[in-house]
Amino acid sequence: MPFNLIKKYNQLLELNSYTEKQRAVCLRQIYDRDIVPDKKIIFRTKPLNPTPHENKIDLDRHFYHLTTKTVDEKTKQREYDKDRCERLHWVKFHIEEKKKEDVLVFSVKEPQGIRTYIYDSVEKFVVVLEPLRKVEEYYLLTAYLIQGRDNARDKFMKKYKRKLDVVY
Repeated sequence: MPFNLIKKYNQLLELNSYTEKQRAVCLRQIYDRDIVPDKKIIFRTKPLNPTPHENKIDLDRHFYHLTTKTVDEKTKQREYDKDRCERLHWVKFHIEEKKKEDVLVFSVKEPQGIRTYIYDSVEKFVVVLEPLRKVEEYYLLTAYLIQGRDNARDKFMKKYKRKLDVVY
């Protein structure tokens, strides 16, 4: 497990040989190292926080959201997502904008509000933030690999075509 703690972008975490419990411990170590609020992740001068649930920060829920995907929209059932998990250590790397080439950073007005996207077009990896107006900070909503054929990437690029003039 400690080997995964030294992985860098764009290496993938090695999780296949772990039991479910070992995998969770490994991923939680990376989450705690990189993402928890007291680590002071900054995106363009604004601090980042996990999205609150019922007006409180629930790190377990946030961790679960970053390592699982929705498999049933109706019931909101989620399950382990290997692709998200293998790239968990990429989240902070992209938020800190350490990669300059082939990365699109833009904001879009969505039905749920304004969303800011950090999209690595080479790795097809996206981090989604929600900028807050009343407070100078962001919520980290999610991060995931854009999968599927070209239509999934095309759908995402349609968002880019609707981008706002400024990054919020």
